[in-house]
Amino acid sequence: MKVDVLLGLQWGDEGKGKVVDVLTPQYEVVARFQGGPNAGHTLEFEGEKYILKSIPSGIFQDGKINIIGNGVVIDPALFKQEVEGLESSGHTLTDRLFISKKAHLILPTHRLLDAASEKAMGDARIGTTGRGIGPAYTDKVGRHGLRVGDLFHNFEEKYRNAVLRHKELLDHYRLEYDLPALEKPWFEGIEKMKEFTIIDSEHFINKHLAEGGSVLAEGAQGSMLDIDFGSYPFVTSSNTICAGACSGMGVAPGRIGEVYGIFKAYCTRVGSGPFPTELSDEDGQRLRDNGNEYGSVTGRPRRCGWIDLVALRYTIMLNGVTKLVMMKSDVLDSFETIKACVAYRVNGEETEDLPYDISDGIEPVYIELPGWQTDMTKMQSEDEFPEEFNNYLTFLETELGVPIAIVSLGPDRAQTIIR
Repeated sequence: MKVDVLLGLQWGDEGKGKVVDVLTPQYEVVARFQGGPNAGHTLEFEGEKYILKSIPSGIFQDGKINIIGNGVVIDPALFKQEVEGLESSGHTLTDRLFISKKAHLILPTHRLLDAASEKAMGDARIGTTGRGIGPAYTDKVGRHGLRVGDLFHNFEEKYRNAVLRHKELLDHYRLEYDLPALEKPWFEGIEKMKEFTIIDSEHFINKHLAEGGSVLAEGAQGSMLDIDFGSYPFVTSSNTICAGACSGMGVAPGRIGEVYGIFKAYCTRVGSGPFPTELSDEDGQRLRDNGNEYGSVTGRPRRCGWIDLVALRYTIMLNGVTKLVMMKSDVLDSFETIKACVAYRVNGEETEDLPYDISDGIEPVYIELPGWQTDMTKMQSEDEFPEEFNNYLTFLETELGVPIAIVSLGPDRAQTIIR
């Protein structure tokens, strides 16, 4: 058996949580392979809305094992909040949520370092969520990180040494802080984590595959935020592309099966960084309002723009996408005309390849397509799709070279059409 991978193809917020929830019945194991508690995967079903930050989106399906993989960074305090919120709504987790020993911990001082660094950068700041994710990955790469498995191996000494090192950095920033106030919920979160099954996840997953079991890997953020191939330096701190599933779960490249690439029918971005198709006009605000484009974790308004096929072709190539999933099609229901960026004009010349730097001098080349101006939110099958929408799907499949297998027509689990 192989691992199927589901990940975002744009700048995150594509709706990955909903699709994982829809696909989970086909799998026995769902595993997050990178990112931290800024993921904000939103799921809606049976009149309820849930926002998951670290826990995989397959957690609501009975009888499924969910794994927080080694590539994830975990804040114990936020983990405890998330678990208790789900438990209070009637969802028991301890029998179906496992945590990798090799996942790294976000310390309270990581959050302080994140805030101090962003403040020091001024107008050049990245626009992080301030949750300590970047500093935790920095410690991981610098070989100073604390891992979940360290909870059982001289943890107090390792923690003290890490905090002393961080305090020296914080002194450099001259930041005032109350560390004991941050440590109290953090250590309470550590005790909560110990209630869960902590495993060598790479052995668990590979043995499960060898026995004929099925696994779905869930990515966070989006491919244009990948630390290597995204719009650097305005990126996240992990590999969000398909290769990250191998290192973030401990599976070989040959074990990868289907790759589901998720994209919105338009584009959004949160935080700083280049965004070639961004709209600062009435259409941009209309997309924001129609799509409720505000961060599920931070509440920040998302920047909105037309779909960018140059960036999409690039991320499809990087990920080896085999099936596309188009989200938020309904947000475009009322538009008379829809635009799609098919190329960039750089220094007077057109290109369909993503340039090294997309921060300045990029002029999107658009084509216009007629909108469908039909409420699609209650449609039950693709037979009901209006002609203009079918034409839009055909246009995208031709431009991108990959079939669109799933279309989302709203936030609820039921508003999903599998073609």
